[in-house]
Amino acid sequence: QVQLVESGGGLVQPGGSLRLSCAASGSIFSIGTMGWYRQAPGKQRELVATITSVGTTNYADSVKGRFTISRDNAKDTVYLQIDSLKPEDTAVYYCNANVRLRGGDYWSDYRGQGTQVTVSS
Repeated sequence: QVQLVESGGGLVQPGGSLRLSCAASGSIFSIGTMGWYRQAPGKQRELVATITSVGTTNYADSVKGRFTISRDNAKDTVYLQIDSLKPEDTAVYYCNANVRLRGGDYWSDYRGQGTQVTVSS
């Protein structure tokens, strides 16, 4: 009913930048909070950043000052600008969206398939 498709990942050198995108589509009435999570090999998934429908943001301490989350409500898309990349940022990055479906009266969380970010020289 809702699809989230991430893009923008890749291989980048330390200190480099990437911009991740995540577009939501489907039977969407409204999208609430959207966010990005990441999971590195052998580690638990961790929250990176979230943004509410009105633009209030929240970041993990480990990414503050380097990552910027934004969204385009007209396009149902959330972005993650990643600067000053470090090897420890290597992970699969997933987007998440809290969605109310058309004709529905409750909210559910949906997650994308992920995009790989690898930081290496």
